[in-house]
Amino acid sequence: MTFMMIIQLLVVLIALWVGARYGSLALGAISGIGLAVLVFAFHLKPGTPPTEVIYIIIAAVTCAGVLQASGGMDWMIQIAEKLLRKHPDRITLMAPFVTFFLTVLVGTGHVIYTLMPIICDIALKKGIRPERPCSIASISSQIGITCSPIAAAVVAFSAISAENGFEVTNVQIVLLTLPACIIGILMAIIYSYRRGLDLDKDPEFQKKIQDPNQRAYIYGGGATTLGKEIPQHSKNTVYIFMTALCVILVISLLKMAGIDILPGYDTVRVVEKGASIPITEGVKATAKQLASLGIVIPGITARDVKVLSMSVVIQIIMIVAAALMIIFCKAKPKAAMQGVVWQNGMVAVVAIYGIAWMSNTYFDNYQVQMQNILSEVVTKYPWTIALAFFFVSVLINSQGAVVVSMLPLAYTLGIEGWILLGVMPSVYGYFFIPNYPSDIATVNFDRSGTTIIGKYLLNHSFMIPGLIHVVCATIAGLGISYVYHFIFKLY
Repeated sequence: MTFMMIIQLLVVLIALWVGARYGSLALGAISGIGLAVLVFAFHLKPGTPPTEVIYIIIAAVTCAGVLQASGGMDWMIQIAEKLLRKHPDRITLMAPFVTFFLTVLVGTGHVIYTLMPIICDIALKKGIRPERPCSIASISSQIGITCSPIAAAVVAFSAISAENGFEVTNVQIVLLTLPACIIGILMAIIYSYRRGLDLDKDPEFQKKIQDPNQRAYIYGGGATTLGKEIPQHSKNTVYIFMTALCVILVISLLKMAGIDILPGYDTVRVVEKGASIPITEGVKATAKQLASLGIVIPGITARDVKVLSMSVVIQIIMIVAAALMIIFCKAKPKAAMQGVVWQNGMVAVVAIYGIAWMSNTYFDNYQVQMQNILSEVVTKYPWTIALAFFFVSVLINSQGAVVVSMLPLAYTLGIEGWILLGVMPSVYGYFFIPNYPSDIATVNFDRSGTTIIGKYLLNHSFMIPGLIHVVCATIAGLGISYVYHFIFKLY
């Protein structure tokens, strides 16, 4: 690695670090400063913004935002609360799976803010240390992103893999990540089940509730959605949303079975990568450029039929579902834009836009050098790419952005697709520094004060459950991927 490469990498890391400190929109905006330095100061060729991923996020978040504005999400939360309150003594076991599957269904972890105070309330009234269910429930709400067929990280993995010769549908991805992440959650639950002192044996908590005001604050004002009347039109939005998900799953399953019902379009594809032809003296046209212009040259480009991609299918179906909710279910678009799901989704768009563009600019300009530097380690131990995924996630707080910025580099390094799919759970690492909204909100919702961000930043309630999940889920993912690839020939 040259001195200039190191300096430019420091620019990228500093931009990510500063952006993470400010959080929210700043993460993407400050990445723009890093991009500007790379392009204007160091004259690097600008990379390509991850437009396809951004479009998917916009479509999915728009649909989920309309679902929230219509009251449909309240109904889903209410169903979840009924389940949790029916078995309060099992709150540590059930709460993580409830938040996990809510994220799997909706495609974003920002749906659980209404549910977290309920989890805390149930734990307190049962005498269970709230830190136990709350910490792992917050972790699980983010884990679900890699298991949702409409999440940006999943769709981006499928699209980027297809571009690099590894054909895998979003359903095939979920078939791996779902069991792997469930194993990771179970391991984290086992740890969390007896972590910390019981409330009746915790001297700090017992001292706190001796104060009548503190006791009233901790045990009073229990959150609930059970008394809320959910109108039929709100329930209908859930039916529309679930139907849209089913359509996406059916199309993906048919594609896996070799039955493609999607329309195809005439196109020109590249036959030989890296090939070029002279146009004029000193000027050459690459195979990619020729294909984009529709020019066929035997041995370099050829005519083909391109089937509509799943990423486009998901966008269309999500937008149609949102429109049907607005037209037939009294969903108000203005209310959707004011909701937490839509707002946080748009923040994610800006973050991915800035982060991925900056990262792609750096990696695109140093593909050969990166390959030379990392090839020896990656060749011997290809699973080590999981460490890179995790480290980048710690910095950029977005699983979709990790996939978009790091997966092309991983393929360039020659890592096989089944291995990259196996380590998919490692793209979740932003619990490491507890500045993510769901973690901060969970700390604030826990009136007992047992769910904490420690004095030394890294000694927080989410650290050990998060590490247990990532390690166990990644190991399980690699094992499952090996079986799917070599035994079942699934991909």
